[in-house]
Amino acid sequence: MVTAVTSAFGDPTRRGIYLFAREQDGGVTATEVAQRFALHPNVARHHLDKLAAGGYLEIEVSRGGKAGAGRPAKHYRVSDRTPAPAFPVRHDDLLVTLLGRALARIPRREAEALAEEVGLEYGRLMASSIGGASEDAQRSFRSALHIVADALTAHGFAAHAEKHGNQLRIVSEHCPFGDAAIENPVICAVDRGMVRGMLGSIYGQASTELAASMAKGDDVCVTSVEA
Repeated sequence: MVTAVTSAFGDPTRRGIYLFAREQDGGVTATEVAQRFALHPNVARHHLDKLAAGGYLEIEVSRGGKAGAGRPAKHYRVSDRTPAPAFPVRHDDLLVTLLGRALARIPRREAEALAEEVGLEYGRLMASSIGGASEDAQRSFRSALHIVADALTAHGFAAHAEKHGNQLRIVSEHCPFGDAAIENPVICAVDRGMVRGMLGSIYGQASTELAASMAKGDDVCVTSVEA
């Protein structure tokens, strides 16, 4: 039970979406959630489906348009049979703190290399659930960046891809590592590795560089990328 609740509500955005759905008598759609939380519709749908899989939301499919024509629309409603959950303590916060303290005992260069390696491997794992480059050989570098940003958002980074001058970059407005990253900025190498790992799998080799970091006092985290 604890594992199921943590899976459904371990992400703060997902908790907010659940509470938003509880307030809507007619349920919500992925489009409405995307607009409310400034998410890509696919990311919003991912969160809603995760809540539905845990039994916290019910899915009602309706066909719009005249005489039932048109693409079926999914409405997600809070299940009457499901009591409001008591949100669990996020045990991953403790793990991130432990990771930060462990990295602090290692020389900085080695710690950053280790953190980036972990991120790289995890990024490749994330990409395997998206689909590799072989599934779309014509995928552009820019479209790959948007896919990576959406995947990061689903993991709590609130990220988006953008062009800044002649430079392409991924901007993250939230850091899921919280205070642990502020106390141990080497943790930032983890998400740099995640970007490299995902891009390497869904597009091809790319170089990344951390251009700004909330852990170092910037308003957002910025990872510059180059194919």
